[in-house]
Amino acid sequence: METLTRTATPAPTTQRRRKLVRPDPSVWRKEVAVEKTSHEIPHEPVEKTQEIAPKPNEKICKFWAVGNCVKGDRCSYLHSWSQGDGFSMLAKLQGHKKPIIGISTLLGDKLYTGSKDGTVRVWDCHSGECDRVINLGAEVGSLISEGHWVFAGLPNVVKAWNIENGAEYNLNGPVGQANTMVTSKDILFAGTQSGQILAWRGSCDQTNPFPEPVSLEGHKSTVICLAIGRDSRLYSGSMDHTIRVWNTDTLQCVATLEGHSDSVMSLICWDQFFNNAQGNLEVAYTHKEEHGILAINGMKDNDAKPILFCSCNDNIVRLYELPSFLERGRLFAKREVRVIQDGPGGLFFTGDETGLLTAWKMAT
Repeated sequence: METLTRTATPAPTTQRRRKLVRPDPSVWRKEVAVEKTSHEIPHEPVEKTQEIAPKPNEKICKFWAVGNCVKGDRCSYLHSWSQGDGFSMLAKLQGHKKPIIGISTLLGDKLYTGSKDGTVRVWDCHSGECDRVINLGAEVGSLISEGHWVFAGLPNVVKAWNIENGAEYNLNGPVGQANTMVTSKDILFAGTQSGQILAWRGSCDQTNPFPEPVSLEGHKSTVICLAIGRDSRLYSGSMDHTIRVWNTDTLQCVATLEGHSDSVMSLICWDQFFNNAQGNLEVAYTHKEEHGILAINGMKDNDAKPILFCSCNDNIVRLYELPSFLERGRLFAKREVRVIQDGPGGLFFTGDETGLLTAWKMAT
């Protein structure tokens, strides 16, 4: 089982919006005008003393990003929201006023996003339009869905909605913000600002489907991220620089992984990484980034090769092929990308600090 961790250390106006090509929820396609580079558009011959500077492939042009770069092909910065092959941008969806911190794609033709602006937005996957805004009145710290349930973490409470019957419940227990949530074996886990992990076991009781939670104690500081491994164990990352491993049957901590020099900001459990034949955890590889890491996620490309998405605090999401960490491409944003979520049919989504939701698709 692979456990990957990270440690903290409006589209440009020159782009044309394109209509959705197909109303298939698995294919988001708001066309976006593609900026041509110098090798794509014939241009007038230039004097030998005039040379078009090569683009350094590091940063996008901040003037191009707002639609007023006057240098055109001679600009030394990138005029594109991505670099690399094997993926494409489908749509940029605006509506949130503050950072997006949660994206859920498990609900058929609906996409849910939660933001620090205190709202959850529901997007129609056929049109790409927002058809509902849920005002929660408090900053959203996390958002997930499971089956016909949607959960939003707020300060001192978790909101739960049953999308089949419209019922809404308040799950009390968190002290401070509920920063992260996962589900396993009919249990909802929430990592909190206080360092607790709360576990609600679901029931069939329509009046109280989530009885009082059990508290998992051990972390000395805020819990930032949670993940469930293929072995059904729960992994938690904290600002205390550790990852704890929990048995989801007994709800007891079975291991503590140390070695990080700063807060563990994100982790995923994926395939065989860090898992030997005896099921013990061991470090298989350490990859160092120049910039602080904010979010990670993983998908497989068209050749079934695992690709790690790594969002850094330089506003760039880097794509690495595992286990070699060969860089496969980059996604660029105006501000830091805080959440990366994979979806069906090769879709994936990013949410950034400006509140912009971007839909992408891996090549097929």
